[in-house]
Amino acid sequence: MRKRLGILLGMVMLGMLALSGCGSKSGADSNKDIRILLVLNQMDSFRETLVAAARDTAAAEGAQFDFKDAEGSIENQVNYLKEAQKEGYDVILCSPVSAETVVELKASAGDIPIVFINSCPDEKQLKEGKYIYAGSDEYVAGQFQAEYVLDKLAGRQEINVVLLKGEKAHSATNGRTKGVKQTLENSGMTINYVFEDYADWDQALAKHLFEIFLRTGSPVDCVLCENDSMALGVIEACKEAGIDLTALPVLGVDATADGCAAIKNKEMAFTVCQSGSGQGEAAVKAAIRFARGESADSLEGVSEDGKYVWVPFEKVDSTNVSQYSN
Repeated sequence: MRKRLGILLGMVMLGMLALSGCGSKSGADSNKDIRILLVLNQMDSFRETLVAAARDTAAAEGAQFDFKDAEGSIENQVNYLKEAQKEGYDVILCSPVSAETVVELKASAGDIPIVFINSCPDEKQLKEGKYIYAGSDEYVAGQFQAEYVLDKLAGRQEINVVLLKGEKAHSATNGRTKGVKQTLENSGMTINYVFEDYADWDQALAKHLFEIFLRTGSPVDCVLCENDSMALGVIEACKEAGIDLTALPVLGVDATADGCAAIKNKEMAFTVCQSGSGQGEAAVKAAIRFARGESADSLEGVSEDGKYVWVPFEKVDSTNVSQYSN
């Protein structure tokens, strides 16, 4: 009797172990049939980080991942989304060439859910569980820059600001500009924008524009650039003009490797870390949930309305830059 009982108990234990083994299969196994396509607007150093993180996260999760670069062409991007619909992708990650084309992009993708990245569509174009945005709140980046300037130049009644902005139609440009201006102007100081223009995220163009400004002879107390590449262009112009960069704060956004190196070299005063790796990871994890028919509510940083997955910005200056650079 005891022998028979022992056999029965052994069989029960083996069954439980078998079930446990089935239940502990990695998420990678269950995601192997999920197909994700990332359609980028145009590659740059920040987006390289984002794409690499998306690819790595998909691999870790066991999902299939493909990538297309629209190379700045709206036509290319629309065609890639149409092809994705025909080829049966489960989810698309899309960084719009222009936020104004979002309606067309959604139509081109058919019923495929889209996780927008890098450039945020208008809120009315987003829908929980179908069309969401994974990224960072651009207003905060501008706010952080303004707070640094107000602290650095505390005690002054008037500040002369040069502001170099990104692409005119890009959501990051709009958010960062709004964050900078509202925070500065709410300080009670007199804020003079002695030069303001779009440098389209481009280092060479930013250098050229700042050289034009320098020829005016106007006073300047700080230079706010909406990404690190533009800040590096300003720094080049300052070096060639013999300007002391320890006396003229130049600020960027993104905390790129070159931007962090410039802070270490006491050439750039401040940047804001926008985590490309965090955005790529968040976008893919949201995509996998959509492909499974699940909600993204459990993801860290998801908004109450389910339309956004926020990846926080972080302040970077000489006191902590070593944490953000290799």
